[in-house]
Amino acid sequence: MKNWYKILTFILLVLSASCTEDIVIDLEEGEPLLGVEVSFTDELKRHEAVLSYSADFYNKDEIKMVSGATVFVTNGIDTVFYHEDAEQNGHYFTDLVAGQKNTLYTLHIAVPDATESDGFQHYKAESFLPDNIETVDSLVIKPFDMPMPDTMLCFYPYFQSLDDKSVVYMVDLYRNDTLLTDTLSEKHIVPMAGYAGYYVNGPEFLQTNMLIPIAYFRKADMIVGDRYRACLSSIGMDYMAYIYAILFSNGSNPMMGAPSNVPTNIQPEGKAVGWFLTASTVVAETVYE
Repeated sequence: MKNWYKILTFILLVLSASCTEDIVIDLEEGEPLLGVEVSFTDELKRHEAVLSYSADFYNKDEIKMVSGATVFVTNGIDTVFYHEDAEQNGHYFTDLVAGQKNTLYTLHIAVPDATESDGFQHYKAESFLPDNIETVDSLVIKPFDMPMPDTMLCFYPYFQSLDDKSVVYMVDLYRNDTLLTDTLSEKHIVPMAGYAGYYVNGPEFLQTNMLIPIAYFRKADMIVGDRYRACLSSIGMDYMAYIYAILFSNGSNPMMGAPSNVPTNIQPEGKAVGWFLTASTVVAETVYE
């Protein structure tokens, strides 16, 4: 199927290259949607919310950020507010705070809107902050566990996994405090359905499974003495589906992909895009020697 998709794409590109007249597809321009990127985790830090407005496909103007909104999350007992950054319109941050695992959080957003009776357009979302392991025992860097040239080095974590098949890990990797996985396409997603209850990458695990890496690099790009930090964030399966939907729908051609099919947990339906993410994170560090 992928081969036919590539062939079709190639034909379309050839046909478009042979035309001398620019073709502009008249896409229906609807009401701008609120773009929401909000995260809240069990890490003690300043959590961020980013609010913007969507634009039509051919709009090349700078993204319009949403300023002056009220943003907060609550578990029904504690309420945490996000305050707008004085130097970045549309970027909101909490004070230093940590969420609680195994807790349902509700996000509330109120955007100034003179057409509404109370002067605001209201949005909300719910997300369950999932459980996670307490620690990763070790993070080992060694060649890829496959019969191939010794040119790739992989990062293998060793830990006792939760006995929960719904656990999904999203991995962020830092080298000397610089984030290496700053886009969704660079993040490694590891569903634990087949590994629940195992000591991951341990002897018993390897009787029925191959080693599981959470990141890999070309050996030529590794420098002795570099310090690496891996953050394993336990996320919901719905957020994993959201990530995959975005990755499969990306593209510069409005005729290709399906951006309208990307899910969202922001309500009311049809008024917003994006996601309210809650996650619990465990950290492992190692030094390349």
